[in-house]
Amino acid sequence: MIIFQNVSKAYKNNSHESVALEDISFTINPKEFVSVVGKSGAGKSTIVRLLTAEERPTKGRIILGSYDINKLKNNELPELRRHIGVIFQDFRLLPNKNAYENVAFALEVAGRPQSDIRDFVPQVLEMVGLKNKMNNFPRELSGGERQRVAIARAMINHPDVIIADEPTGNLDPVNTWEIIKLLLEINRLGTTVILATHSKEIVNALDQRVISLDDGKVIRDEVKGKYILV
Repeated sequence: MIIFQNVSKAYKNNSHESVALEDISFTINPKEFVSVVGKSGAGKSTIVRLLTAEERPTKGRIILGSYDINKLKNNELPELRRHIGVIFQDFRLLPNKNAYENVAFALEVAGRPQSDIRDFVPQVLEMVGLKNKMNNFPRELSGGERQRVAIARAMINHPDVIIADEPTGNLDPVNTWEIIKLLLEINRLGTTVILATHSKEIVNALDQRVISLDDGKVIRDEVKGKYILV
């Protein structure tokens, strides 16, 4: 379960304070698929960074599973992040490593043995439809294929939560829907998925829960067409 409890986040720039999130609260249950929507600057990416503890809230409390993110020490962050897979708009693949090596690298960082890596990496690349391209480098893959490698990398540690931050922003419509279908399948298999997007078309087609942000505030929490006023 993910809990945001009266969370605010402000950034100080010299004498000026910029508020990115203001007193937001919501709960995401295990195995939910939730879209977080809003225009640029609404606070979507701030929520992503708070969930991964790249940043800490100015006020409020954030819980992810058994972790109280506010109280985590820096040496405890790798353990938290093994429960989270993150997918970015710009893929963030290592250009000098092929698809296999990009996915394997996530396991190497986690200290997994080579026997596990040899077993798991082909399995997850097959799941995303890229087993026949595991030796290709990012420059040899299309945008949709690169995002599939990024999804495989995010899934390799069997996380409880997948956070997809504008994952289709650089893709054409065909690849966009392939990536969305893949995220739905990952969710169907039991992983919580949080999709940050500004695409109304995607949100409407998904027919899943939507948390709407505007100017750092939750303005609506909508569950499959049922509006919950906040």
